[in-house]
Amino acid sequence: MKLNINVTEFIFLGLTQDPSRKNIVFAIFLFFYIGTLAGNLLIIATIKTSQALGSPMYFFLFYLSLSDTCFSTTVAPRTIADSLLKEASITFNECIIQVFTFHLFGSLEIFILVLMAVDRYVAICKPLHYMTIMNHRVCGVLVAVVCVGSCVHSLVQIFLALSLPFCGPNEIDHYFCDLQPLLKLACSDTYMINLLLVSNSGTLCTLSFLMLMVSYVIILYSLRNHSAEGRRKALFTCVSHIIVVILFFVPCIFIYTRPATTFPMDKMISVFYTICTPFLNPLIYTLRNAEVKNAMRKLWIKRILDDK
Repeated sequence: MKLNINVTEFIFLGLTQDPSRKNIVFAIFLFFYIGTLAGNLLIIATIKTSQALGSPMYFFLFYLSLSDTCFSTTVAPRTIADSLLKEASITFNECIIQVFTFHLFGSLEIFILVLMAVDRYVAICKPLHYMTIMNHRVCGVLVAVVCVGSCVHSLVQIFLALSLPFCGPNEIDHYFCDLQPLLKLACSDTYMINLLLVSNSGTLCTLSFLMLMVSYVIILYSLRNHSAEGRRKALFTCVSHIIVVILFFVPCIFIYTRPATTFPMDKMISVFYTICTPFLNPLIYTLRNAEVKNAMRKLWIKRILDDK
């Protein structure tokens, strides 16, 4: 691939250029990032150490927390550091790496959410065959497949980014590197790249969201044949998943299905799914899941006793 690149670094305009507001950005991002790390790492440690959380649902939850942690880390630490600088810059190579890792872990989270919906469908609609269908080998293969799929998706983003010539200006009207803000800086017609972006990221988000919504409609419909206690427990779990799906996918669909047009609110919407959702996920899964809370309580008690 022949590259036509004169720009060697980009300047982030960030969420704001006002020094006092930058301090607010620093405090908010730091709070959410620390909360994301604490919550997701606690879930990871709890699932790894608790024998009670050995079902496929928690196997997938482990990888969701892992992808949440990595996804937030691709954006938050640099944004926190940049908010302390008068002028935030990033080299071209670092920008490309950020595009790759951002889409790698973002698409991985999407695929894991789909696997969790499949798991709940089998558990509720095929309860007698659940452990046979969703055995450990099958779950491991599914995770391996979605990891490969995430890599393919991210490589497409890199291919699209490297096909763009950058010869100035070099100011990115965003707080992290992504393909949409980079398109505005390209020194060529980006119509085809826009179409490819919609067919890649936009289609991935939209189809995954529709699949998830349809699967949960089927699951909720099938609950009519269950006992009152079974309906309550299954509904409790499904509602948690639906909340996570809506919080993550609606902002993503808004951003990635119309890349040719940008709005002033785009950066704030990006904040929601890059920073807020990874922070909220562990809260939703722990506060609405008695098994996870009990396992965390036992882990905490065990650590206290070991320290004594």
